[in-house]
Amino acid sequence: MNLALTTMFLWTWSSLQAFEIVEKENIFQSTPCPAFLMFDNAAYLADMSFELPCHCKPEEVLTVVWYYQKQLGSSHTKVLTDFDGRLLTEETHVRVGSDMLVRFSIRMFSLLVFRAQPEDSGLYFCGTREGDYFYAYDVDIQSNVGMVATFRDEGQEPFADNYYNNLHVFTTFWEWTPCDRCGVRGEQWRTGLCYLKSPDLSPRYQKRAPHVVSCGSQAVPRKVYNLAKNRMPELQVQSCLVPCKNQTQQGLLAIYNYVSKVGSKSWVPQVPIQFHQQRLGHGLIISCPGARPEHAVAWDKDHQQLYRTQYLIGVNRSMRVFIDHGNQLHIRFTRLSDRGIYYCWRQGERVAGFRLGVKSRKYHPDTMSDPETRSAVMLTLLAYLLITVVFVIVQFCRCCCYCCGCCPNFSL
Repeated sequence: MNLALTTMFLWTWSSLQAFEIVEKENIFQSTPCPAFLMFDNAAYLADMSFELPCHCKPEEVLTVVWYYQKQLGSSHTKVLTDFDGRLLTEETHVRVGSDMLVRFSIRMFSLLVFRAQPEDSGLYFCGTREGDYFYAYDVDIQSNVGMVATFRDEGQEPFADNYYNNLHVFTTFWEWTPCDRCGVRGEQWRTGLCYLKSPDLSPRYQKRAPHVVSCGSQAVPRKVYNLAKNRMPELQVQSCLVPCKNQTQQGLLAIYNYVSKVGSKSWVPQVPIQFHQQRLGHGLIISCPGARPEHAVAWDKDHQQLYRTQYLIGVNRSMRVFIDHGNQLHIRFTRLSDRGIYYCWRQGERVAGFRLGVKSRKYHPDTMSDPETRSAVMLTLLAYLLITVVFVIVQFCRCCCYCCGCCPNFSL
């Protein structure tokens, strides 16, 4: 009994010693802040979310405040803080196009910005409430409008590098995404952002490589930026085929579904199904639950795979059904043939389904809540107003002519 108590005491003491050692470690003690504030260059694609860690701060500082400036030395500075009881922002609650002041969150001294837009490009400072800066970033958000897609299966290659004397403009690609489907032919892609190499860059901005920064960095002089601004981000797509991790479970579930159909049990779908009724001729945008622009997302209609080779935005000029660079499925001018179940794949796993029903206009009386009805009413009122104004002007001119005696006499 004494031996067991001694062993337990020694084990507890060693655990407390190990815990004490871990508690004494502090990453901010081993990472001193620079004496001269530098800007760490970082580039992202529009609609993506990014995180900026505050790599250094004094040990006595317990909370940080983030500041944003569009240009260095700008008089207009946005203060990004979680003080005064501000709730943490969740990415799922962020609306597209909203201001950055409602699209950020501070967690463990790091700044998180959700659904970044090109307007969010600029300088971000980590500091205190009194305005003392510790660390800074030069963030470049590159627009996905006009993004160029190349398909390796069709023999297409990315754009060649551009050279202008000492300026080298090129595309830096990220890693390939996982295969967006399993068990059948899928697709994977990688995003490429615009970078340049020039000896004329500002020395105050830190580079990933010597004399290399993103094309929208504030380290780039205006004359150099004008040469590189026409190079768009790129998207490279290729086919892939991977087995499903739970093929056995899927086989058993298929047998269970077959027995359910021929037996007394009701059919159970493999993924959650959401029902939606859409008016004929109206547009519709479907998003995959829990998916972000950097995720591998795929769409199927019933048993038909909607591959990006045919349905990626920009592949054809007149596309009624397409997938945008944010992985959302767009349907313009809904037709009766669009009825069906649209399945969503995320990171190689089918996660949700949307059963779309299309109803004819005759079953939906026009109401003022309909945008088309409001537009028609506004146009009608504007037409009546225009006719009234013309009538009043004509009558006023006739009255003036009658008073002046200069009106022509049309009587025989």
